[in-house]
Amino acid sequence: MKDLMKSNIYDCSDKIIIVGSCLNVMQPKAFEELKNMNYPIFELCLEQTHINMAITKLLGMIRAKKISKVVFASVDKSPHCIQLHYLQDEITKLGFEIEFINYVAVDNKLIKINKETITLSKNLSKLNDLVKKS
Repeated sequence: MKDLMKSNIYDCSDKIIIVGSCLNVMQPKAFEELKNMNYPIFELCLEQTHINMAITKLLGMIRAKKISKVVFASVDKSPHCIQLHYLQDEITKLGFEIEFINYVAVDNKLIKINKETITLSKNLSKLNDLVKKS
């Protein structure tokens, strides 16, 4: 596993996985599932790195190597790791057409998270309305 922020922008492939740096320790079996995808894995700790720096790094990699698929995976309920999943919004807004897949690890299993859930998690007022209705 490579550190995303210490990697050269040319040190990637067509498909990559970006994980929260604590995932392999906190959810080792879920991490093994990711390793079985056979894509290069980069770790990123958004408790240490500002999300804007991560966006810039990832955009550089996308531009340099023409990445077509990014898998994001984090531990669930982390206020820092959730930002991993927000990277796709910023990249998509800039017009890059890339396949994004998002997972959170719970009980050592990967749970696929759809884009609408991620978008909703950034909109607390709308989320609040949904919770009130239930």
